[in-house]
Order: sequence, then C-alpha cells, then structure tokens
Amino acid sequence: MSQTNEQAVAGVLSGLISLGEQVTWKARHFGIPFRLTTKITAMDPARMFIDEQLRGPFKSFHHVHEFFDVDGMTMMIDRISFTAPFGPLGWVAERLVLGWYMPQLIRQRNKFLLEN
Repeated sequence: MSQTNEQAVAGVLSGLISLGEQVTWKARHFGIPFRLTTKITAMDPARMFIDEQLRGPFKSFHHVHEFFDVDGMTMMIDRISFTAPFGPLGWVAERLVLGWYMPQLIRQRNKFLLEN
C-alpha cells in the first residue's frame, strides 16, 4: 500500500488475529498522517469477522469481512459503515469525498492482499 504508507504498528502485527484483539494502523491519506486502532468485535472463523474503531479519525467505523466458498475458491465481501466527525462539516465530507474514497481504499487493499 505504497500510496498510503499503511502499516500495522501495534497490537497483532502478524499471523492470525482473534476475537477481542486489537491492531493499530498508521497511514497517510490526503497528505495527512492518521492512526486507527481497531478491535475484532465478532468472529465466526472461516465465515466472517468484524473490526470496529476504538480510536482514530472517524466518529464511528464498522467493517464486516465475510467469506464464501465459490467453486473451491474463497470470495471475500467487505461491508463498511462509518461516520465522520465534525457534525455538518463531516456530513459534507462523507458525501463529497469519503463515500467514494473509502470503498476505493478497501478495493485497493484487497488487490494488495491478492498480490502478496
């Protein structure tokens, strides 16, 4: 993820993650450095897990990862929901920028995962 310099910097840094564990990520978006700490709040191994923001740039962030067997291969579907901070200004940012940017970022991350 060279465009965002995203990397895990605290918590579970490699291997498998489990229910209740946390990861802190750092990255640069729009030229601004961000840190985001998420916690695995639900897990059904081989089917799904959910991570939610504990600390970070969003007012709220909820990310569902679902896994399906399709012709002997694994398909992952990501479902994200988030709320920007800053009241009405955040609402405008969600509609004008984040609503487009966040799904693009998830697709970019998934492409990276497929290639590595």
